[in-house]
Amino acid sequence: MFRGRYEHAIDAKGRTSVPSRFREVMTAHGDSQLVLTTGLDSCLVAYPMAEWMAFEKRLSELPQFDADVITLKRIYVSGAVECEVDKVGRLLIPAALRKHAGLQRDALWAGMGSYIELWAKESFEDLRKEVLSDQDRRLEIARRLAELGL
Repeated sequence: MFRGRYEHAIDAKGRTSVPSRFREVMTAHGDSQLVLTTGLDSCLVAYPMAEWMAFEKRLSELPQFDADVITLKRIYVSGAVECEVDKVGRLLIPAALRKHAGLQRDALWAGMGSYIELWAKESFEDLRKEVLSDQDRRLEIARRLAELGL
């Protein structure tokens, strides 16, 4: 499971380090690649290869003409790039993906359980502050989580 938040710089070539804790999880599952794709928010989503393959299988079982399924495929699958983590733990983020997430210098890796989100640090902090400062939104989230049994 991927958990926690980690800040890393992005160099001029578009490389950043995958947090060591996340690399440990990947190694434990025999993965040295991440599939990076455009998120529905202004972030990137990273899946270890095995998780990505399971996701694609579930997606292929959904109705192919459902408009939401088509949209998800257009955003997620068409934007997906297989990225190798090098021997020192760095990952090259393709330019188009960096542009989607507004990634320039400071990146924030956010563990999301079976996958990871990669944010421009400032964007993540803005989103977090917005949610935490809006009491009505927090109460609505709490109600929805209770409906889901959490």
